[in-house]
Amino acid sequence: MAETPRIAILGAGIFVKTQYIPRLAEISDLVILKAIWSRSKESATVATEVARKIFPDVECKWGDEGLDEIIHDSSIIGVAVVLAGQSQVDISLKMLKAGKHVLQEKPAASSIIEAVSALSSYNSICGSCPGKPIWAVAENYRFEPALVESRKLVTEIGDMMNVQLIVEGSMNSSNPYFSSSWRRNFAGGFILDMGVHFIAGLRMVVGCEIDWVSALTSHLDSTLPPPDNISSLFQLENGCSGIFVMLVSSKAPKIFWRIVGLKGTIQIERGTRDSQHGYSVSLFGSNGENKSLFFPFSGVTEELKAFLSDISQANLKKGASYEAEHRSSYIEGARDVAVLEAMLESGNRQGERVQVKRF
Repeated sequence: MAETPRIAILGAGIFVKTQYIPRLAEISDLVILKAIWSRSKESATVATEVARKIFPDVECKWGDEGLDEIIHDSSIIGVAVVLAGQSQVDISLKMLKAGKHVLQEKPAASSIIEAVSALSSYNSICGSCPGKPIWAVAENYRFEPALVESRKLVTEIGDMMNVQLIVEGSMNSSNPYFSSSWRRNFAGGFILDMGVHFIAGLRMVVGCEIDWVSALTSHLDSTLPPPDNISSLFQLENGCSGIFVMLVSSKAPKIFWRIVGLKGTIQIERGTRDSQHGYSVSLFGSNGENKSLFFPFSGVTEELKAFLSDISQANLKKGASYEAEHRSSYIEGARDVAVLEAMLESGNRQGERVQVKRF
């Protein structure tokens, strides 16, 4: 029987306090939260106090000394890296080198160059190690029940004719998730940081890679880093064409995926039903029959459960190789980045067609 895994959270920001700690609380029978670390004592203390309501023995760690203590604590088998984007990969590699399994927040990297270099380093320091530690990327959209169900429904609409992904968000510099300085360090700002979510959902639902893109970008809101709008054409490897539109500063938020096939259409739309936030999934059949389902958000919880299951099994099979759940693999996260980077590159080239880099 697998021992309950002990993990640490590296990071103490808003997402840790509002998502990681509450979601881990929901599955507290599956995990022991051993420590929370931050660069500063103040932020680590605040987050730890929040966590102690559910995990009374969680330890507060900060600074270089606290990080070293986590590295050398053999009881901690896994860590969740929820830090500033520009430092996540370096910290993840440090933890992996120490033999810790890692769940790193998305995006997998700030660029494809960084992702390729990171994978090379990972294979170099861990490739020949018995029981290679797991490196997973926390992409909760691939675990949202609505998108998982939509992937199954795609088989009912026949050959795909067109794919549409529209994201109209409400975002400004006062939003607490965006005001963190690290978001400004990505070449594509919020387009890259949040865009990987939507591309991840798209890739999973259609079950096909994006071959090439052609995009136009613009910068309209001076309170945000450029660009804040993107309109892209793309073609899937199966020959189906599609569009991706992301308007960061829209004041009328709307998110939906639409897949049109010869025998019907699937639409996934974010919204609220009975005071629950989630996604409506609608199937419009060619015979006029329609069906609609609603799935509350639970992707973060599901991705955490998958990671905990993976590291528990890996811990049972010490010395043997154990791969992460496919949906959270580092490669999948890097492929999401590759699509957005190609779109941003095309935008810089005034819409020139750009091939998506392969892994």
